Amino acid sequence: MKEDEFARLCREAGGKAYIVGGWVRDFLRGAVPKDKDYVVCGLSEETFHELFPSAERVGKSFPVYLVRIDGTKCEVAFARRERKAGNGYRGFDVISSPELTIEEDLYRRDTTMNAVAMELPSKEIIDPYKGREDIFAHIIRPVSEHFREDPVRALRAARQSAELSFDIATETFEAMRACGYELQFEPAERIFNEMVRALRTSRPSVFFRALRRADLLEKVFPELHALIGKTQPVEFHPEGDAFEHTMNIVDKVSAAVSSEIARFSGLVHDIGKGVTPEEMLPHHYGHEIKGGDILEKWNQRMTMPKTWYQSAAFVIREHMRAGRLEKPGKIVELLLGVDRIPIEPKEFKEIIRADHKTLPYYLEYIEEIIPILKSVSGKDAPVGFRGKKIGEWIFSEQIHRYMEWKSKI
Repeated sequence: MKEDEFARLCREAGGKAYIVGGWVRDFLRGAVPKDKDYVVCGLSEETFHELFPSAERVGKSFPVYLVRIDGTKCEVAFARRERKAGNGYRGFDVISSPELTIEEDLYRRDTTMNAVAMELPSKEIIDPYKGREDIFAHIIRPVSEHFREDPVRALRAARQSAELSFDIATETFEAMRACGYELQFEPAERIFNEMVRALRTSRPSVFFRALRRADLLEKVFPELHALIGKTQPVEFHPEGDAFEHTMNIVDKVSAAVSSEIARFSGLVHDIGKGVTPEEMLPHHYGHEIKGGDILEKWNQRMTMPKTWYQSAAFVIREHMRAGRLEKPGKIVELLLGVDRIPIEPKEFKEIIRADHKTLPYYLEYIEEIIPILKSVSGKDAPVGFRGKKIGEWIFSEQIHRYMEWKSKI
């Protein structure tokens, strides 16, 4: 079914169909729009069923259906109003009725840029809350008091600031700050998912800095907040405290690699500095060990994918020594360790480059060296070698081949 046919059927039955949300926002700002979401007004569920008998209901607390439009399964929601009745994003009484207008539906949305609709089939823009003005001005502004009723909207505003390079209005920061208490009731996966999406942007630091300004960083990412004020030796870190250094690193890594896992590993490489005693500052002896314990506690609070945990734990443990090794055996051990973690050798290399500003030759050529080390096989061990002796021979041969490679550069 074509979109115009979908709109026509709704209209002939006495209803109206609209495109809403991010697609309209991106269309207006000249970006390539992605998935379309639709809202219908003026129709009962019974009438909708008659019009679209193959539609699949997916909404539990209010009517949302999947309808195949232009070859894609699209969400079609019925216009609704919400009343806060409890904590978190589930704490709502939802009212959906054919009498509700698109203006009423848009009023409950988070920000003005997301509260613009396109009526079909005319493509007339419905903009009761001046969303177009804010889109063109690159400003994120709440539609109404409803913003603070779903606390994760605070994280979403920070994330969209990073995604779209939009400024957050003063009143939005105030609304974000008011979400602090209710964030403690939110499922950890909702918070983690917003961080993941922020890490996909070109400058994830925008997300974390916005949360800091809204007094939310300590509530959702206390491991990062603890870095604020932790001074560092100026000769190595002219950028400032450990938080500033971390923001600098996550942006540098994001400029070099696209992997969210690698970007997260760069983000947390120095979290051990957050527990350095004041009397030890500006030095952070042993922070690579303490960082592993902090990551474990973070994982207990907000379970992360195993691949994220494994990569981050390795980077935290090895980032200090990775660029300073001299003994061939230690270098080979490190390179083989890099090969075993989920992130790519190139991605590990870029994290170390961002942190150390330079790279030793064995990391600069890591993609070339690792295949040489892995080419050593126990099948080639001397006759009669068994068990532990084979492992020792393999490692010795790997060191030998590494030294051969080094002699040629």
